Amino acid sequence: MTPGLVISAPASGAGKTTLTLGLLAALRARGLEVQPFKCGPDYIDPAFHHAAAGRSSVNLDAWAMTPAQIAQLADRAADIIVAEGSMGLFDGVAVPGETGTGASADIAALMGWPVVLVVDASGQAQTAAAVAQGLAQFRKGVTVAGVVLNKIASPRHEALVRQGFEGIGVPVLGVLPRAAGIELPSRHLGLVQAEETGDLARLLTEAGRIVAEHCDLDAILACAKASPPDASPCRPLPPPGSRIALARDAAFSFVYPHLMEGWRAAGATILPFSPLADEAPDPSAECCWLPGGYPELHAARLAGNGTFLDGTRRFAQTRPVHGECGGYMTLGAGIVDAEEKRHEMLGLLGLATSFAKRKMHLGYRRAELIAPLPGHRAGAVLRGHEFHYASILSQPDAPLARVFDPNGDAVLETGSRCEMSGGGRVTGTFFHLIAEASS
Repeated sequence: MTPGLVISAPASGAGKTTLTLGLLAALRARGLEVQPFKCGPDYIDPAFHHAAAGRSSVNLDAWAMTPAQIAQLADRAADIIVAEGSMGLFDGVAVPGETGTGASADIAALMGWPVVLVVDASGQAQTAAAVAQGLAQFRKGVTVAGVVLNKIASPRHEALVRQGFEGIGVPVLGVLPRAAGIELPSRHLGLVQAEETGDLARLLTEAGRIVAEHCDLDAILACAKASPPDASPCRPLPPPGSRIALARDAAFSFVYPHLMEGWRAAGATILPFSPLADEAPDPSAECCWLPGGYPELHAARLAGNGTFLDGTRRFAQTRPVHGECGGYMTLGAGIVDAEEKRHEMLGLLGLATSFAKRKMHLGYRRAELIAPLPGHRAGAVLRGHEFHYASILSQPDAPLARVFDPNGDAVLETGSRCEMSGGGRVTGTFFHLIAEASS
């Protein structure tokens, strides 16, 4: 299999994305085929990975996916695999799921990929080595191959930090000066999407130049190790239909790549349409899927797009329609934006949500379906992830599922369902589907 490595850190904000994007761009500039991955549930980073590497970046999730699913998704021909971690190296939930707690270390251990740590050295010197040494010794089966020091203020600062690394067995693979890096605009769920970053090509080129100049690319390449083959059987998620109308634009862009890959592998045809461009679902489709995204930022425009609204309402009368998070909110009666203005949505469900008083909802979800949703029967157990700031004003429809957090505690965001008079069925969830549970 393709040799790989994991880019991780002691904590969020250390510079994992900066190094990952720069490394992808620098190795691609060398003529290498680089396969990116993202550890954990994330939509934003994989889009930037795709832009930097020229290849689709896929999520590998140790809480929601089985070892066989992860190994199958990771089995891609390339010169090297670069997997970006999430949060700190060992950060996950308290109760393990299918493979582990969702920590990046779970992926590193399962796949045998060594870890390159990004250590933010601002505000410290020799202590940075103690942090790296502690991470290197924390868990058997996780190999820390080296570190890239980030936010180094001066040659004197670098010398002091390097002094700490002498003799601990963790090599320094690169040193990024404090002035280096990529400045990307932020939003309440994280980074602005790749497609919204106007000068992305310049940013990636600059990131690649910085990493190539300040890191030992040959030493980093030498760290990568191949995974042992895994022949365990693995069943991908079934598609919601043979022809799927998929909302796809800046308002509805949060779709896991492995989901669409699985649908296509099963023979389904995906028919994209843009609600922002006032397009309706393809009438030849068997079902309609509205992904998550940022509909609240485009609520006024969506509320005025009659072709999208009327066409989706007609579609829903006779065929299944499902929405995830932002798509779920769009299926509802209305969205109140941050300025406390209400915008009428599709009204296929009674859900009403508000961003006027934001409250973060974040975490893995285990859902036991009370009723079917497209592609999944009643009684199926699904694993997913929820991340949004919307508050529920009303959720009057019948619940779609019994939903639990990783500790087994019930959550109020049960999803909704509604049977239509013409035989259609509308369903929605705040969680984004990742996989079916193995048991």
